[in-house]
Amino acid sequence: MSALLEVRELVKYFPVKSGLFGRTVGYVKAVDGVSFKVHENTVFSLVGESGSGKTTTLKCILKLIEPTSGEILLEGRNVLKLRRREVKWFRRNVQAVFQNPFLSLNPRMKVKDLIVESIKTHADMTDAEVLRRVNDLLAMVGLPSTLANQYPPSLSGGQAQRVAIARALSIEPKLLLLDEPTSALDVSVQAQILNLLVELKERLKLTYVLVTHDLSVVGYLSDYVAVMYLGRIMEVGSIDEVFNDPRHPYTQALLSSIPEPDPNARKLRNKLALPGEPPSPINPPRGCRLSSRCLYASSDCVIEEPDLIKVSDSHYVRCIRASENHLLGASS
Repeated sequence: MSALLEVRELVKYFPVKSGLFGRTVGYVKAVDGVSFKVHENTVFSLVGESGSGKTTTLKCILKLIEPTSGEILLEGRNVLKLRRREVKWFRRNVQAVFQNPFLSLNPRMKVKDLIVESIKTHADMTDAEVLRRVNDLLAMVGLPSTLANQYPPSLSGGQAQRVAIARALSIEPKLLLLDEPTSALDVSVQAQILNLLVELKERLKLTYVLVTHDLSVVGYLSDYVAVMYLGRIMEVGSIDEVFNDPRHPYTQALLSSIPEPDPNARKLRNKLALPGEPPSPINPPRGCRLSSRCLYASSDCVIEEPDLIKVSDSHYVRCIRASENHLLGASS
């Protein structure tokens, strides 16, 4: 099955300047050789702690920043080499919903104008058809048509995020990029937005790429997940494989940090806490990037960085002990 989106060896380095003349003295290796595929009508998540490179990866896919190297293919076409007139095709098929809707929505534009702007840019419709489309979109995301004449600052956080979703869907994209779409909202509102995203995915046959640090959201929404650390994918696979049989110590540590509301279950649960803080992405450790914090690291781990090792058809782990780490995790 061909992929809707394919990322190949994506690299993004940010130069570090110093001195009076701004001489480059190093590079922040934000994304360092990331590859993955996203198939139609699935949800692919990128997870990891702050500084892992997941949001930078999303910005590269969205063409908000230019990668240092690599390829990003949408329906087999390299979006980094599109001609100017072809960029409109890309924008129509790829839209985004960001973390804070109040920063992504122009506070001086009415809700209807925010949605109309993208429709008129990409579709040939009469004024009556556009107005009908706006009302249909508001209803689709659970908002009354009376909100069309309001401004974003007068909306609640949940309402504003629904408007952002409606705007993203207004031109019927094939791929929706979700950057922490619920983290700025109240917990009760988070659940409503997540349920809305699930409903819209099934109704409109959408494909999502989700960036988040919340593994509970990943477990609820995703089909596949890639775990990132210091610009690298450490483990990738189906949600069942990664959550039920995590092979990388970093994945195990992330999963063990998910809050468990049941006190009895909490006592039975294995905990794996990584010591120290993540190293600087300017000078990552030699060998495995987790070697300075990993409880299972050996002398081999600091010599050479391992490739992604195949565990199953869809499950890959960047660890020389991938075949035994599920046993180590179970006994920790």
